[in-house]
Amino acid sequence: MTLDMPQTLPNAASRFSLSGRRALVTGASGVLGARFAEVLAGAGAQVMLAARRTSAMEPLQSRIAEAGGHAAIAALDLAQPDTIAATFDAAEAAFGGPVDIVLNNSGIAAPGLLLEQSDDDWAQLMAVNLDGARRVAREAAQRLVAAGEGGSIVNVASILGLRQGGGVAAYATSKAALVQLTKQQALEWARHGIRVNALCPGYIETDLNRDFFASDAGQAQVRRIPMRRLGSSSELDGALLLLASDAGSFITGIALVADGGHMVSPL
Repeated sequence: MTLDMPQTLPNAASRFSLSGRRALVTGASGVLGARFAEVLAGAGAQVMLAARRTSAMEPLQSRIAEAGGHAAIAALDLAQPDTIAATFDAAEAAFGGPVDIVLNNSGIAAPGLLLEQSDDDWAQLMAVNLDGARRVAREAAQRLVAAGEGGSIVNVASILGLRQGGGVAAYATSKAALVQLTKQQALEWARHGIRVNALCPGYIETDLNRDFFASDAGQAQVRRIPMRRLGSSSELDGALLLLASDAGSFITGIALVADGGHMVSPL
């Protein structure tokens, strides 16, 4: 008995290509948002960079253009819902079709103990981290359904949406709710060919937290990570491309963790 063998090996790399895709990255003025945008553009997508401060995204737009990519800029303030539809309108005008990849990356933090945190701080954090992400995803899904197209939505959550941390109750609650929202969106929108997943990073080193993690308290937290180190933004590239591209075409409703093993560390 002989087996028929394929004449060529499957080209798995082509499944990660985003050529012809149209992406929106919220919070693109931040470190992670900028990295996400550059990775999507590098894979071939046209990328709409969205954040409140448009001037902060101009260097990123230039870097993408210099590397041969295509990026546009839109002002997006999740506290002003009318800017959401305007951002999608701008993307459609710039790219000639509806956004079919969404990186819901905008988020804020409001550290504080529950006994001391004000209602206003709590409400503002939920308005951005949860309601803002919900509105952006809904706008994208409504337009894709109307166009008869599928797509991928990636909600950027956190391992703090899956476990607890001291003094971050509001943030952790918003990310836990975002993970559950992701699953509900995935359930309802799968029939339309829209995949929704959550990306849950662990501790990623940035300019904003580098000094803290160099301190004694920060180093104590790093020692709890099984890999004994912080992650870099580039170490989220693979997870991002898997969820955004056809390489993950049968993946929806998951919370994909990239944390150096932090979630499996002993209590």
